[in-house]
Amino acid sequence: MARRGVLRRSIYKSAAQLRLMVEPGLATCAALQAMRAAVRPGISTLELDSIAEDAIRSRGGEPNFMLEPGYRHTICANVNQHVVHAIPTARPLEPGDIVALDAGAVIGGWHGDAAFSAVLPDPARPEHTAAMQKLSDVTEQAMWRGIARLASASHLGEVGEAVSGYVRANSDFGVLEDYIGHGIGRSMHEDPPVFNVPVRRRGPEVKPGLVVAIEPIISAGGIDSYVEDDDWTVTMADGSMSAQWEHSVAVHRDGIWVLTAEDGGAAGLAPLGVTPVPIP
Repeated sequence: MARRGVLRRSIYKSAAQLRLMVEPGLATCAALQAMRAAVRPGISTLELDSIAEDAIRSRGGEPNFMLEPGYRHTICANVNQHVVHAIPTARPLEPGDIVALDAGAVIGGWHGDAAFSAVLPDPARPEHTAAMQKLSDVTEQAMWRGIARLASASHLGEVGEAVSGYVRANSDFGVLEDYIGHGIGRSMHEDPPVFNVPVRRRGPEVKPGLVVAIEPIISAGGIDSYVEDDDWTVTMADGSMSAQWEHSVAVHRDGIWVLTAEDGGAAGLAPLGVTPVPIP
């Protein structure tokens, strides 16, 4: 879930606290894996919401999106021009849709948060399917570039440089600036903000104990958006399609570890020359 409000406290966790974040990360991962296996034309995002909740609770967790005031679901399900914070509905997904599924878990007071985008192929519109797949792929790879930069960065602002640099070098897509990544720990949304574009501030020092959700949100068109009357769903102003990918990542004394990936991010980071190291 993109940064909305934050709780201010020290942004650096102890080694023991980092270890406590492993299980909520894996519960979040389980929810995403279950939805990835189930997403298809004909299934509704409400059904996917139930699947994600079952996966989280089966690992002893609680859906942390339900802890957000006024929100009653496990996931945000952003279909097509709905970019973030969209409420699950009974509408069946259709061929040609692109859907971003965002979920999080809390265990023992510690949080995980992650998202992925899925394209439902439309055999009748192969060019549309290819365009949507490129949008998702560029967003995913921008996320991995941001995570890889975290492994060597001196300051957090370098993540946004890596994310936007990849998007601009590989597409004419828009990088949303109003919705960003965030610190994560005792609360789902904590300081520091994690920008997806270069900013004047260098950001905090990247050192052991930093845990952030890196969360590029990319549009096939412009970057302006508005909030629907439900006070949650954010929609692209020009009606363009969008994609979102997110992982929660910990920096520790020996390297980085993607908490919301079963392999710690090894598969996504290997092509970029980065080897994640389990939290000791």
